Amino acid sequence: MSGQLRNGQLRSEQPIRVVVADDQALVRSGFRLILESEGIDVVAEAEDGERAVSAVRRTAPDVVLMDIRMPGLDGLEATRRILADPAGQPPRIIMLTTFDLDHYVYAAMAAGASGFLLKDVTPEHLAAAVRLVRTGDALLAPAITRRLVERFARPDAPTAAPHRELGTLTPRELEVMALLGRGLSNAELAAGLRLSEATVKTHVARILGKLGLRDRAQVVVAAYETGLVSVGSVPREP
Repeated sequence: MSGQLRNGQLRSEQPIRVVVADDQALVRSGFRLILESEGIDVVAEAEDGERAVSAVRRTAPDVVLMDIRMPGLDGLEATRRILADPAGQPPRIIMLTTFDLDHYVYAAMAAGASGFLLKDVTPEHLAAAVRLVRTGDALLAPAITRRLVERFARPDAPTAAPHRELGTLTPRELEVMALLGRGLSNAELAAGLRLSEATVKTHVARILGKLGLRDRAQVVVAAYETGLVSVGSVPREP
């Protein structure tokens, strides 16, 4: 029976609402079929960045799957516009690319995207990624983080100035931020620091609040840009 009572209250679980933005109709329809088979609602499709921005404003989705390369307004600029919109709660954005480490990915993360997926992602991984990002987590495995930094945080690049609020973090929060920069999950952080996952989540929330960052993806970017984490500290792929 749907709408079961739990603890005396009506249980109502709303499906995750997704906008799919890609200039290829086959990609959009394929993603729609996969997501809807997993109980995730695709509330709109868009073939370019302008239509993606309009679709988000019209439907207020939870998550946007955003192709980086689209005609006219590309996915990066569309992401910036969506996340800069002061109206309502902005969605989480996952960038789509046909290339591992497309040169826009790092900039997209810095702009507020919550991670990225290759377009040949498996159906199971696609649905899991949407659910993960909806919770506020980021799609940043340690190996992916290392490759991002090795490509974009080059030794000859100018050193970024320390974040103006970094000094407000406690020693424990700095430790947590450094580990986030290495791509560790909450469970891995909790085990390594001998803390509960609830305590780790509290530290992460305080870091986000003090630094004015949107999510874990931006924490990773800030950790490298401020020099808190270096390329050599991120594990290589096996």
